[in-house]
Parts: sequence; C-alpha cells; structure tokens
Amino acid sequence: MPIKYQDIRNERQWKASTGLSEKQFLELALEFAKAYENFFGVSMQERQSNSTSESTFKTYKHLLFFTLFSIKSGVTYDVLGLMFGLDGVNAHQNQALGLRILRAALKASGNLPKRTYESVKKFKEHWSQEDEIFINATEQRRQRPSDTEEQKNDYSGKKKPTP
Repeated sequence: MPIKYQDIRNERQWKASTGLSEKQFLELALEFAKAYENFFGVSMQERQSNSTSESTFKTYKHLLFFTLFSIKSGVTYDVLGLMFGLDGVNAHQNQALGLRILRAALKASGNLPKRTYESVKKFKEHWSQEDEIFINATEQRRQRPSDTEEQKNDYSGKKKPTP
C-alpha cells in the first residue's frame, strides 16, 4: 500500500517526512499547483484526462508530498518506488518533475534559495544583515597535484590497511 500525505498523524511526522509543518505544506501546495499549471499550461486533472496511462499522483498535494519525501528521506529510487507503488525509473521521473515544479513554485513565491553570486561584492551585500553564515564546503573538488611529494602532503591516510 503506497504511503500518502493523509497518513501523517502529527506535526512530528510532517517534519520528519517533508521537512515542513502541515500548515507550511498546505501553503506550499497552493504555490506548487500554480507552478504546475504555469509549467504545463493546463491543470493536473486536464493533463491526466488526456493521457493514455494511469497516473500515480492524482493531486498536486500527492506529487508535492512525494517530491519532499524523496528529498528528505534520501532512499534509492527503487525503495522510493516501492514505498509509493512505482518502479525505480518512474520514481526518478516523478521526482525530477516534482523538483522542476517545486523550484518554479519557490522562485515564483520568492523563496528559492540564492545559490550563485556574480561577485564577492554581491555575496557580501546579500549577506550583510546576517551575523553568522555557515558554508558547507567539506566535499569541494580539488585538482590532484601531479607532483608525488605534493600528493603525499595532501594524503589523508584513510586508505591505509588496518591491523
């Protein structure tokens, strides 16, 4: 039996499964519906009625819940599909669609996080009102030095055999 947002019983489960409260989810669902209709030019129901295949997600809320759950849970597409009554490929395709619509909804509502800046000056201007900011840069790629001695200086030692 596929899981549905209607199965959620309390705020703790809302936060655990979507990262949002029920109220936040319902507010976002309105923006999500607008973004979906703007993206496709028709409502979800009209689009489904013109389709020859049965849709897994009948409402905007169902697709939004699936999308948020997939981000929050971090499970593989096969497991995600199992949980929602899909195969892995369809889980991936529905997540990609949901993410495109979610991004458009967040942008339209002015809530899309800023990820790039034209210059250091623009970055500083954007964050000038904040006392502290945290930047996760733990997994930044870097070019491996070609010189053997330089490589040794950067080697973490994690691949050494254990006794």
